Amino acid sequence: MTKKVRVRFAPSPTGPLHIGGVRTALFNYLFAKKHGGDFILRVEDTDQNRFVEGAEAYITEALSWCGITVDEGTMKDGGFGPYKQSERKHLYREYADILLEKGHAYYAFDTAETLDAHRKDHEANGKTFIYNWHNRLKLSNSLSLTQDEVNAKLEAGEAYVIRFKSPEDEILNLKDIVRGDVEVNTNVLDDKVLFKSDGMPTYHLANIVDDHLMEITHVIRGEEWLPSLALHYLLYRSFEWEAPEFAHLPLILRPTGKGKLSKRDGAKFGFPVFPLEWNDQKGDETFKGFREEGYFNDAMINFLAFLGWNPGTEQEIFSLDELIETFELERINKAGARFDIDKMKWFNQQYMQLQSDESLAEAFQKSQAELVGIDVNYIALVVGMIKERATFVSDFWNLSHFFFVEPQEYDEKASKKALKEGTSEILQQLIQIVEPIEDFTVENLQTDIKGWITSNEIGFGKVMQPLRLALVGALQGPDLFQIMFMIGKQETIKRIQKVVEMI
Repeated sequence: MTKKVRVRFAPSPTGPLHIGGVRTALFNYLFAKKHGGDFILRVEDTDQNRFVEGAEAYITEALSWCGITVDEGTMKDGGFGPYKQSERKHLYREYADILLEKGHAYYAFDTAETLDAHRKDHEANGKTFIYNWHNRLKLSNSLSLTQDEVNAKLEAGEAYVIRFKSPEDEILNLKDIVRGDVEVNTNVLDDKVLFKSDGMPTYHLANIVDDHLMEITHVIRGEEWLPSLALHYLLYRSFEWEAPEFAHLPLILRPTGKGKLSKRDGAKFGFPVFPLEWNDQKGDETFKGFREEGYFNDAMINFLAFLGWNPGTEQEIFSLDELIETFELERINKAGARFDIDKMKWFNQQYMQLQSDESLAEAFQKSQAELVGIDVNYIALVVGMIKERATFVSDFWNLSHFFFVEPQEYDEKASKKALKEGTSEILQQLIQIVEPIEDFTVENLQTDIKGWITSNEIGFGKVMQPLRLALVGALQGPDLFQIMFMIGKQETIKRIQKVVEMI
């Protein structure tokens, strides 16, 4: 019987959830749902020195806004809890002791000062100090000391760490779903610290123990963890546990230059790198969020899916269900994916067209004080005419203000182009054409005004340009007859008269 797929997203509550973290969560979620599995949220909060108040709540809210549903976690126990590492502390010592008993780990009593002196000595000789097979018998640990000496140190309460004993002279052949075969010589590995005398495990031990106990089948994480793959594989082997399958995701790169996308890049280039706005209490800074900047959550998810993955087709717009159906880890690229905010805006513009005019009208009304009290159905009609040219709801007012209020000023360049000698007389005649139209429809306006222009051989530009200037305040906007129909006869005549008086 094939094991049920179980994946986990395990952020640390040390700050807001970066967009790279959202993508990791998304790829885990898509893979789990594709295979009918479970997506687990585990909070890795063992580093209390870096704990940030509000970060855990932020992570939960961000995933919820993105539409990434958690099957198990702090809010929903699936029988494998607790889901916070700080609440699982009692477990880790037991597993550290198993490794000690099996001879795969050892006590190390070296002080920070001693290790620092070794590092400086190596640096002076152009070398790098690594605590492993080639020097561990020369250092202060349970491999170099007698059992009585070790017991005396432990009984005296001396500070210690428990280190993993990396094997010597072995070539590991590891498999990664994204990277393929990875070969590692164990002689280059250091003896990582797994447990400290303060009772806290390091990430490496806690991570392996939790993944095993929670029956995680696939570990999908960022490529920054690729150097830890060998150690994690060796830990599974040492415990005699079946290891999960691994997939290391490519980095999300900054828009220009080299390196990983950071929050400073967002501040520098003026775009968000967090799903939700974040207030940094320590630095008293506020970082933009995609939600607050007016991006649709579906658009952001679609955009993120394409950062490092492609479906192998020309299709770009995917619903979450379509992503689940299409997603395969084997189609993830090894190379880093460059963050392109213009492409993100393009996705948002595409998703704008998929929204109903009614829902956009409600959002528009809430965002604009001038729209309070205006019939939302009227606003929806306006939205339907302008949304193709918008990227955000915040663009709507500039594209449509003339549907709601008369122009208070007229574009200077447009005025020079539209207002010529004789324009005043033409506009006065136009009022005479508009005034008698009883059935004030787009079709009737078009028929009567175009008929008048043609029969009098006036020239369309001489009429339509000043008319647009009168109605809009500039030489832009949707179909003029639509605007006239929407604002009504009385308002149309009033605006034309205002330009006549101004001339």
